[in-house]
Amino acid sequence: MSSLTTTTTQTRSHQKILYITTTALFAALVCIMTAYIFHIPVGSNNGYVHVGDAMIYLAASILPAPYAMIAGGLGGAMADFLTAPVWAPATFIIKMINVIPFTCKKDKIVNTQNVIALVLSGMITFIGYFIAEGIMFGTWAALIPSLLSGWVQPLGSAIVFLAVGTALDHIDFKHRIFNK
Repeated sequence: MSSLTTTTTQTRSHQKILYITTTALFAALVCIMTAYIFHIPVGSNNGYVHVGDAMIYLAASILPAPYAMIAGGLGGAMADFLTAPVWAPATFIIKMINVIPFTCKKDKIVNTQNVIALVLSGMITFIGYFIAEGIMFGTWAALIPSLLSGWVQPLGSAIVFLAVGTALDHIDFKHRIFNK
């Protein structure tokens, strides 16, 4: 085997390990930010507002989609297992889907596509939980209070994402970590 092939194999292996460890780190951040930090209970259905979605948005802007989907889905589901286990299956699916509008292929975390993705992902969260609540509670009329508070979480997470993403862009985070 030539040294070029060995070097290429080692580089791919290093990149995969870096993606896996970063995925685990983001899953933990999503869980902690969702379950404990800025965790504000709202409503009568064990719901709460958090900024854990900001970590999902960051993961989606830094990692390739499959890794970001795992980080978001597992992190969100783990938080629900700790706080409101009945929501874990719905959260796992919704948080994985939240990643789809984002791109990690640009040099900057905060870019036009990811700013637009904040709106789309917020809509995914809002609609996803609206559907999940309707299925779980068997009625759509009881969901009217959720309509008012359903935008607080994505909006707060979008603001945190923009602040942290801009700070990371200023230190050229993506290039330093992933050599992009």
